[in-house]
Amino acid sequence: MSKEFWNESFSKDAYVYGKQANTFVVERTEQLKEAKHIGCFAEGEGRNAVHLAKQGHQVTVFDQSEEGLAKAEQLAEEEGVHIETVQGDLTKKEMDAGQFDAAVMVFGHVPKENQSFLIEQMIQSVKLGGYVLFEVYSEDQLTYGTGGPKDKHMLYSPEDVLYWIRDYKCLHFYYGEADRTEGERHTGVGHVIQTLIRV
Repeated sequence: MSKEFWNESFSKDAYVYGKQANTFVVERTEQLKEAKHIGCFAEGEGRNAVHLAKQGHQVTVFDQSEEGLAKAEQLAEEEGVHIETVQGDLTKKEMDAGQFDAAVMVFGHVPKENQSFLIEQMIQSVKLGGYVLFEVYSEDQLTYGTGGPKDKHMLYSPEDVLYWIRDYKCLHFYYGEADRTEGERHTGVGHVIQTLIRV
C-alpha cells in the first residue's frame, strides 16, 4: 500500500492500531532485554517502539509515512521516552549492516515481490548474535476478515518465511490463530505467522 494511503490512514487523531504494543512483542520482550539498540520496521504510529523504549532500549523507527512517524514521536513524548524516526520506503531501502542488536516488525505488509528483500534487510541490520522478531498475517487471514490487507499478494506464506530464515537459529515459529484486537483495524481472531530468530 502506498505512502499516500498510510499518510491518510494515520492523519486521524485516533491511533489506528491503538497505543498498546502488539501481544507477541510484549510476550517476547524479556528475550530482547540484552538488546541495547532495536530497529522497529514498518512501525507506523509507534506503539511497539514506545513499549520497547519504556523498557530502556534505544529505538530507531522506520516507516514510509511521515504522518505515522509524527504520531510515533507524539506517543513517545506522551510516555516520556525518546525514539529516533527515519522515513523511507522499506521495499527499496538498504540497511547498514550490523547496526542493531535486534529488529522488530509487526504487520509490515508489502507485495510478494518485496517481502524477501524486507526480511533480508531486517536480518542484515542486526549484529551477529542479535535477534529478529516479527509477526505478520498469513495468506489464510483472508477468510477471517479481522484485519490486514484484503489481497493475498500482500500476505505471507509460512513456506516463504521458513525459507528466508533457514540459515539462522529459530527460537520460535508459529503459524496459526491469534486474537489481535488492536485499535480499529485489527478486530479479533486472525491467522498469523510469528518468528523469532537469532542471527
